[in-house]
Amino acid sequence: MEKQNYSNHTRIHPLFHFGLTAGVLAVLVTSIIYAATGGELVTALFMILVSVCLILFFIFIRTYPLKAQDRAIRAEENLRYYALTGKLLDSSLTMNQIVALRFAPDAEFPGLAEKAAAEKLAPKEIKQSIQNWKADHNRI
Repeated sequence: MEKQNYSNHTRIHPLFHFGLTAGVLAVLVTSIIYAATGGELVTALFMILVSVCLILFFIFIRTYPLKAQDRAIRAEENLRYYALTGKLLDSSLTMNQIVALRFAPDAEFPGLAEKAAAEKLAPKEIKQSIQNWKADHNRI
């Protein structure tokens, strides 16, 4: 496996990000075309309703697991910071900042966490500040 760093840390699952996205959008477009070209009203409305439900399902199936991962990451990083410094993470850090900090190795983590809180660094800036990337191959 290639060594992870800022430029290659984003993970994409092709079947989900491209296949399922295209499929859901195709169902929506097809249902709208069917409705616009004079298809039976009840069937057209049903198809549009099913399309909207699929889109909502698609969104929820992606966001709910990410929220659970975010909670786990926040707990892990708070524990790691506590183990390294004897203090909890600054409460002003946002979830996105904490998620970005997970790539910092122990040697860089406390200083970068304090800098991120003090300077309100964006997640991208946090990730770009990391000198020795700590890989996370489990999050998609």
